[in-house]
Amino acid sequence: MMLSAIIIDDEQKGRLALKQKIQDYCPEIEAIHEADNAETGILLIEKQQPHIVFLDIEMPRIDGFGMLHRLPEKNFHLIFTTAYDQYAIRAIRYSAFDYLLKPVDIEELRSAVARIAGQPTVHTAKKLVTLEQNVLGKGPFHKIAIPSLSGISFFDISEIIHLEASSNYTTLHFRNHAPVTVSKTLKEFEELLPGEIFFRPHHSHLINLSYIRHYTKGDGGQIEMQNGNLVDLSRRKKESFLKLIGH
Repeated sequence: MMLSAIIIDDEQKGRLALKQKIQDYCPEIEAIHEADNAETGILLIEKQQPHIVFLDIEMPRIDGFGMLHRLPEKNFHLIFTTAYDQYAIRAIRYSAFDYLLKPVDIEELRSAVARIAGQPTVHTAKKLVTLEQNVLGKGPFHKIAIPSLSGISFFDISEIIHLEASSNYTTLHFRNHAPVTVSKTLKEFEELLPGEIFFRPHHSHLINLSYIRHYTKGDGGQIEMQNGNLVDLSRRKKESFLKLIGH
């Protein structure tokens, strides 16, 4: 299936560089249109109905988030492009969107396009709700989008009891939901979830400190979570864990 795309970026140099890389390395994208501001971008999206929108976050007058808020229909895949902005990038990752840092890396571009090429666009609007809530909150993020084979589920971070690693997969255990297994490593979740709430007591586990029920002393020890699951505490993490719980 051949795809169409729109690049929305106020910097001409950035648009041209990205367009050239798409033409050279993403043959599945056959039509590429450009817009240099949010207003033109909205009109172009409504006219062209693209499969993919490459959207710069930081633009004058109306930024990328503001443009998305004004769009009545969001029937396209969305890949953000941005200079390094840690807060915005974390919000994007919490919402399960792809993003490309400028200058755009060719392999990251190809990977992002390949990931979304065979997916339905139906989840874009739902993911944007999560993104908007997190961005407008300007504080700790409350929602996270979890992709799976059947689609995308949205959870409150406070509902996660603990996460368990299995090779390149991670199983999330929730307070009021059945466990969910996703093809992300535990390290990815450790980097994403807030460190003041989540602690990694063992290479295979990441726990929400709010849900600790009991700690059993030992060489390292063992932590019982409120759902009854037992998590080993490694010897090298014991001291930092005891400090966290005030002992």
